[in-house]
Amino acid sequence: MASSTTASQTELKANKVPLGWRDKCSARDTMYLPWKCEDERHVYEKTTSYVRRMKALSKQKLAAAEEAE
Repeated sequence: MASSTTASQTELKANKVPLGWRDKCSARDTMYLPWKCEDERHVYEKTTSYVRRMKALSKQKLAAAEEAE
């Protein structure tokens, strides 16, 4: 159950909070030391980069299929 300062995943999704902001490495927990959350940031960036590349690839494949027709 979520505390008064923590939102549940359902609340985050309902309020359209971006996934990059949903990490568990908060400024309060790390005493505002950004290098303590680098692992989470890198995982998020790698995931969004992969998704972006897969979308671009699917668009390319669709365009190539349309040209072949």
